[in-house]
Amino acid sequence: MQKEQGSCEYCSNYVFDEEEDAYICMVDMDEDDYARLLQGRKSDGCPYFTYDNEYKIVRHQM
Repeated sequence: MQKEQGSCEYCSNYVFDEEEDAYICMVDMDEDDYARLLQGRKSDGCPYFTYDNEYKIVRHQM
């Protein structure tokens, strides 16, 4: 799996949770990834990053 670089704000897994009234990551991470996130080692990149491209579906329908 190729690691992607990107900001959480642009990830499709970063969604607004109305119960928490905040944005959260919806990925079910393993312990290593969660530890890396807490340590702030963003240079490794997030292996779960998926660019949130809302127009992708529209292009597929054309």
